[in-house]
Amino acid sequence: MQLNTNFKQVFGVLPILGMIHLAGDDPVKNALEELVIFEEEGITGAIIENYHGSVDDVVDTLKAMPETNLVIGMNILPNEFDQAFPLASKYGADFIQLDHVAGSYREGNLDFVFYKLFKEEYSQINVLGGVWPKYYKPKTGSILEKDLSKGIERAEAIVVTGEGTGKETPLEKIKKFKQTIGNHPLIVGAGLTPENAFEQLSIADGAIVGSCLKQNNSTYMPIDRSRVKELMTVVREVRKMRK
Repeated sequence: MQLNTNFKQVFGVLPILGMIHLAGDDPVKNALEELVIFEEEGITGAIIENYHGSVDDVVDTLKAMPETNLVIGMNILPNEFDQAFPLASKYGADFIQLDHVAGSYREGNLDFVFYKLFKEEYSQINVLGGVWPKYYKPKTGSILEKDLSKGIERAEAIVVTGEGTGKETPLEKIKKFKQTIGNHPLIVGAGLTPENAFEQLSIADGAIVGSCLKQNNSTYMPIDRSRVKELMTVVREVRKMRK
């Protein structure tokens, strides 16, 4: 299966992707306000996700979104690539995120034959896909290196996470993933903060950031602009080193 070779062209150096959780009484309005903050503070892109809202809220946000310099993606939970690919194509999104693209889990597996059909049809859409992600337990006998090998054949970037939303991804896990996948892009998918960003982004190739940018670290709360500024100050320092 042919993957895109334009990851760096689309995402640049050490992309930081802000998560839009679609929370609150007016999730679309809140999302649009958060997108403005992201762009003004130098966040690379955003992921519109039905974490608190619905798939309709994702669509309504994409419809209402003004022209932006942000790289835009979406995640239709729990792993609904069959919805995400056509929606991303229809509304001009650059990528989708999937909880997992490889591995065998107690909670369910990727239907790779079905996925491959969509990936080939929507070949312009980049995929950020997890392997051994948060909230999924690998079945007995699973081998990480084998699953990562399959993952890099199925997604333009691999996402590594810890145990849950907002929980720090262990540095040793990041190192293990990067050592295994080599030059293939690795994205930290949970728990990045201004405090650990320098160390983690010295290894990984970017990050998805959500709760640490919110007031009280709560996905229900609005974005804390000062926290975004704090994070991006660290990111810019790492970028100087990584160029």
